[in-house]
Amino acid sequence: MKLSKNLRHILNHPLNKTRKFQSIIRFMKWQIGSRLVPGEVICPWINNTKLIIRHGETGLTQNLYCGLSDFSEMGYLLHILRDSDLFVDIGANAGAYTILASGAIGCRSISFEPVPSVNHRLMMNVLINDITDKVNCMNYAIGAEEGEISITSNLDTMNHISSDTNKNCIPVKIFPLDRLMKDELPNFLKIDVEGFEMNVLRGGVETLRKESLHSIIVETNGNGERYGFSDDNIHNLLTVFGFKPFNYDPFNRILTELDWERRKPGNSLFIRNSNSLIARLKESPPFSVHQINI
Repeated sequence: MKLSKNLRHILNHPLNKTRKFQSIIRFMKWQIGSRLVPGEVICPWINNTKLIIRHGETGLTQNLYCGLSDFSEMGYLLHILRDSDLFVDIGANAGAYTILASGAIGCRSISFEPVPSVNHRLMMNVLINDITDKVNCMNYAIGAEEGEISITSNLDTMNHISSDTNKNCIPVKIFPLDRLMKDELPNFLKIDVEGFEMNVLRGGVETLRKESLHSIIVETNGNGERYGFSDDNIHNLLTVFGFKPFNYDPFNRILTELDWERRKPGNSLFIRNSNSLIARLKESPPFSVHQINI
């Protein structure tokens, strides 16, 4: 992310709008400190959780600058999950969502990260938070069919399934979600696989039918076009199973049904039986993020 774009994002983040100076100080401290003393740094996060962050790791540093990199989606996760729930993190990367679910909330997580070096980062974040008994880290890709597939390994949060065979692509095992969820009752799915989301959903139709599942966060930013899918394909499939797109305001804990045609690219929150979740959202205890309660 270019410096000017990154700074605009930080300053306009909902948790920084009234604390812009503090957010810039956090940014400058990290930029200077991570260069002077390179290597991994253990940073405190939500509800006594921690993140192991290193310079250039954009997926985690945004949480350092902004508190919650994906404010609406992460805020929803914090308010809707309970310690008895099952969270499934598909495309976990270094584990920010997994740490919120199993570290801050205390629920069980099954987290899929196919790139071995990134899966190691995920496992280290699970270990430092002492939640190895709550998290099952699985070094697989998830798709429509079982087999082996090629994936990039040098693009941080933008690693993706690829047909290339260059030195930066590696073979990984891939499984349909339904096979791995056969005996599970997930409550919440997060799917961030850089455009491969439709393949994940196609291999998870039985999982989508499970009554336990009420919430899905899925990336819809047009990357599916590289695999012949559109964001509309994702929307249309999920609506067949009763899910509808929503916006969530973590400050006021309000769900608002989203006009799909007017959405912005990024993560999309899909919910089934939303009326049954309103009280659950309201009853969740507050969380302090950079000294701001949500």
